[in-house]
Order: sequence, then C-alpha cells, then structure tokens
Amino acid sequence: MTNAFLEISNGEKLSREQIPHLSFNDFQENALDIIKNGGKVVQYFGYQDDLSMKFLAVLRTDKLFVAGCDAPDSYPSFSKICEPFHMFEREIAEQFGIRPEGHPWLKMVRYHPSYREDMPDVFGNDYNKDIPGNYDYYQVDGDEIHEVAVGPVHAGVIEPGHFRFNCIGERVLHLEIQLGYQHRGVENLFLNAEAKRLPILAENIAGDTTIGHSLCMAQAVESLTSTTPDKGAQIIRTIALELERLANHIGDLGALSGDVAFLPPANYFGRIRGDFLNLSLLLCGNRFGKGLVRPGGVRFSLADDIRKTLDERIKELKPQVEHVLDLLFSASTVRARFEDCGIVSNYDAQQLGLVGPAGRASGIPYDVRRSFPTEHYGQIDIPENKKPSGDVYARARVRYDEVLQSLNIIQSLIDTPVETHCVDDINYDLAFFSFVVTVNEAWRGEVSHAILTDKDGKILRYKVKDPSFHNWNGLAMSLRDTGISDFPLNNKSFNLSYCGFDL
Repeated sequence: MTNAFLEISNGEKLSREQIPHLSFNDFQENALDIIKNGGKVVQYFGYQDDLSMKFLAVLRTDKLFVAGCDAPDSYPSFSKICEPFHMFEREIAEQFGIRPEGHPWLKMVRYHPSYREDMPDVFGNDYNKDIPGNYDYYQVDGDEIHEVAVGPVHAGVIEPGHFRFNCIGERVLHLEIQLGYQHRGVENLFLNAEAKRLPILAENIAGDTTIGHSLCMAQAVESLTSTTPDKGAQIIRTIALELERLANHIGDLGALSGDVAFLPPANYFGRIRGDFLNLSLLLCGNRFGKGLVRPGGVRFSLADDIRKTLDERIKELKPQVEHVLDLLFSASTVRARFEDCGIVSNYDAQQLGLVGPAGRASGIPYDVRRSFPTEHYGQIDIPENKKPSGDVYARARVRYDEVLQSLNIIQSLIDTPVETHCVDDINYDLAFFSFVVTVNEAWRGEVSHAILTDKDGKILRYKVKDPSFHNWNGLAMSLRDTGISDFPLNNKSFNLSYCGFDL
C-alpha cells in the first residue's frame, strides 16, 4: 500500500495543515508499516491543542516522514509489535496520561507529574508524597540470584542515575537503568521563555553537546523565521560541531584507557582533550562552545589570525593524537579487554534504534551528516564507519576513526579564509500554525528538535530528543551475560548523558 505519511526534508517548514491528519487506526498501521520495513523513530510525542490531545510522529528510512492523529485515552501499544517505540510510549504515558495497553514494560521515564491536570496518573503515583510510588524493577527468580544496586549517588563528580543488576555470582543476567533524578522540565521552559533565551536553554540541555543542541534549535528557528545563515557561518558551525566531537571522543578514549589500567594513554588523552576544548575557547571564548551558535548564524567570526592559530594547533596536535591512538590500539592487553566484551548484536541494536557510535559499532551505518546533511556537510564525504562486532572494541574503534576524520574535516575547512556576518539577534516572529523538525549528528549520535506553533505564532510544543534517549537500553543489553566487573568499561564505551535524557 502507499504510505500515508508525508515525506519531508530536514529543517523544512510546514504549515500544520500540510501534515497528514489520520485516523488513529491508519496512523498506527502506517507507522508500524514503516518501522517493520526497517524505518526508525526520530520523534513520537503527544501535544495538547486547545482541548484535544494529538499524536505526531517523525519517522525515517533514507527519507523523513511525518503524520499525526487525534490521541485516544488509551491504545494498543506499538511496542508489542515494534520495539523502537518503547521509550517514546513510556514518555507519552508519563507526560499526558495516555496508556499504551499491553506495553511490555510500562514504567515512568523521568518521574514527574502528568502535564495534564485533567488526566489521572497511569502509574498510580501520589505526588503529594515526597517519593513517587512506582519503582518496580525487573526481577529474576532463583535461589542463587542476587541484586546489586548502584547509585543514584555515585563516588566522584558524576550525575545521578540508578543501576540495578540481577546476578548469579559475578554473571549479570539483566541490568535495569533508572534515570530521571534531575528532570528540569526543559521542554516546558521553551514554551514560556522570552525568544532571546531560546539559545541559552538549548545550549544548556546537555553541556557536552552544546553545539549539537544549539544547532538543532537554531536551524528550527531559522526555518520558522525564513532566515538563512551565510556560507561562512555554516562552515564555522561545522568546525564547532567537529571540535565538540573531537574533544568528547578523545576524552572517552582516555577514560577507556583508565578503565583497563593503561595509564599512559589515559593521561595523554586527558591532556589532549583539554587542548581541543581550548580550540573551542579560541573560536568563541567558551571551552564548550556556548555563545557561538545563534539563529541566523554565529556570534563570532573566524578571523585570519584565529584561523591561522587554529591551523597551527591542529597540525601540532594531529601527530600527537595519532601516536597515542596507536599506543592504545596496538597494546595486546588492551585488545584482550576490549574484544568480545559487552556485545550488542546488530539485531538488538536495530530493535532498540541505537544511534551514533553505539549504533555504528553494531553494524548500523546511519550518520545524520551523510543521510540528512545540514550546514557544510553536504559537501563533505562522511564514511560509514560501521563495525561488525558490537563490542567495546568496536565502540572504541568508531571513536578512533571519527577522531582522525574530524581532524581532516577541520583542516579542510580552515585552508581558506572564512567570511561571515556575525549575528547578535534576529526577529523571533515564528511562522504561525507551523511545524519543523531538525536532525543533526552530535558526537553521541542523532539529536532532534521539533517545534509546533499555534495560530498566533507562539510555541505550542517544543520536543527535544537526545541520542541517549535511544542508547541507554543499549548499555543494558551490553551487560547481559558479562561479569559485573565489566560494567565500568561498558558504561564508558557508551558514555551516555544523564541530563540529556532527563531533560
């Protein structure tokens, strides 16, 4: 049959009247048809329009598709048939009290009250109490089974998250991850903030993904205000996103080195990460890139003296990076710990919808930079980088490859002068009764922002999706049938965001 979802482009402004409004049964049938045939969920969320509740889904194959419908009070869970809807349905149930009947593991996502005052809580929580009531965990029965609970308070400076292992001896049978301890209500903050504060909110969703989230927000606002950044701004944004990828991948490789007690590369990478953060500082005055990306372009130009310094530092750092990468990956003791540890099969990765390096390590070639390019990426050849083994080694090797590729990308972009008109502020009059979704490849994978406006041009719904929303369940799968002592190594091989998930 011909699918009723509408094909759209990344960052394309649509009148909401253009979005197919299907009956719920047609919406479900068409959405499941796309996912059954290899599609993935980019966005699936609920929103309240006047007195009615609606669903909207953005799905992807090699193209992007969108459709919506009126939301019933409850409905047969999509997740029973297609697992990629699993987290999205839990989120909708928590936010709007709409129950996916038969959902295989219906738990709260962030442990906050429903957004709808008129809707009873589907989880049976009493928010007049200090602690929500529903904290069920998956349990394994057996005389020799024991549970190990870790967190949410961890040793050291780390965000809160709870991990509960079902074990037989040292062997992990199942890991359940509970997050939501620092839910800030980010999506609702976007609804009431002054327009000029939208960039501040976006770049603080997850500090290590400042550029990734800022870029999605800026592109969405640009679409809704018919604003086009100049070519120089697009190049600078691309450089900034690759610097963010470099700093984080190098930091992760250093942490993986430390987790297997191979300290020389751990120390080298720790220092080199700081060098790349300082290149972002050189670019815009902030080591994490805050204040750089704004709707309409960038706030800082790439003057010739800065470009020259950037070029000199990259040329100085590149051989150091290559040397330490070789030091780490040529060590047989490191390979012995990385290989065959924490395997996530291609099938499981596909079912969970893993994205970014976690997905590519399990044989999924998807990379937004290649599939739905924005900024300057349409003119850059991005390799697939997929690996067959799905283990810690594969997740580390993807980072290895992408570090060298990012260095080459940046060098190619600073070969010639870059001219741009710096922006400070634009007209934030958003198109009325419109919709846009933006997708970018941040260093952890696919980041997406979606905006719906009402008849007055006010933001009706602002939806954020960080790649960690997909990937935390990948970490849980990686621990199955491993030793519990392998948890730190597997955890770092994913290095997922707590705040990006908790929102």
